[in-house]
Amino acid sequence: MTLTRTEALSLLQKFGIRPKKSLGQNFVVEPNTIRQIVELAGVEPDDYVLEIGPGLGSLTLALLETCRHVTAIEIDDILIEILEEVAGSQPAEKFRLIHADAMKLDLKQLLGEKSSHWTLVANLPYNIAVPLICDLLEQVPLITKMIVMVQREVAERMVAEVGEKDYGLPSVKIAYFAEAKIVANIPPTVFLPKPRVESSIVKIERYETPKVSANAEILFTLIQTAFRHRRKMLRNCLKESLALEDFEMTGIDPTKRAENISLQEWELLTKQIAQRVDK
Repeated sequence: MTLTRTEALSLLQKFGIRPKKSLGQNFVVEPNTIRQIVELAGVEPDDYVLEIGPGLGSLTLALLETCRHVTAIEIDDILIEILEEVAGSQPAEKFRLIHADAMKLDLKQLLGEKSSHWTLVANLPYNIAVPLICDLLEQVPLITKMIVMVQREVAERMVAEVGEKDYGLPSVKIAYFAEAKIVANIPPTVFLPKPRVESSIVKIERYETPKVSANAEILFTLIQTAFRHRRKMLRNCLKESLALEDFEMTGIDPTKRAENISLQEWELLTKQIAQRVDK
């Protein structure tokens, strides 16, 4: 079960909603796309699902048919009213609706009250997608899988590999914690209002342990510094942290730039710093 395009339009009209650009609101009004997201998520009857930015509740309804429990977090006052009308009759053990900014919640504690394994399934607002995903991977290990719909250019940044033009801090950070891949591209016509760009569905599956064994704090500080000056050679942008001897010890060319360094090479550089600190 999900909302039809007509039902979605009717709700928007009934509540006098004009999608807010400041919140990145583009509502999915095509039932086939909703079903596609749920199918790609592979949600099972015993699964616990987190939905951030549920909007009109189309995806929420489809998830409630499929899984054991949905916790939905919505920041918009009027959309909360709609969600209460659309899904509010669900029992508390099946559905929990939270009126809050997901970026400001202690999700580790909130989700831990219900289950030790969660799946994030969401059409994420474009303005919070990357920081939210990176924060969830870093801070909320209870979320073991994510199926998220984001702008296509954002998706390409998330899954980019070393040497590609979109490779950056988000790519490396996500690759440290999980395997990420684009599993579908979605046209603008399934949204209301219709965005100017395509969207993509990204599947992110967390590793049991991070891909590399380097100190995460040192690793991410190093990478952030390097990508802040991505056109500079490593020997210049990281001179406060690494000497030429460190590059020699790791076998990494100091004239390379951040966009040409793999996660495994970042691991070597991080360990070189950690080794010096421990002495």
